[in-house]
Amino acid sequence: MNKSELITSMAEKSKLTKKDAELALKAFIETVEETLENKDKVQLVGFGTFESRVRKARKVRNPRTGEPLDIAETTVPVFKPGKEFKDKVNK
Repeated sequence: MNKSELITSMAEKSKLTKKDAELALKAFIETVEETLENKDKVQLVGFGTFESRVRKARKVRNPRTGEPLDIAETTVPVFKPGKEFKDKVNK
């Protein structure tokens, strides 16, 4: 499912117009992005949790040349599904 299909499905299920469903989806995405940017988390009980985690700096080897490389510490967004969501997917 792509973004436009998601908007169409949301509009049908919520009886909103496609334009309103698109605005709601954009608002949700922006809110999650801003929250993670501020190092907070978004917890939706039954669905899951969006949070940011820090990946430590590490040394790796370039497989082509064999040269060692340093990868800097980075912050990455993570989604952890809730129990109800996992149960529904694994039905």
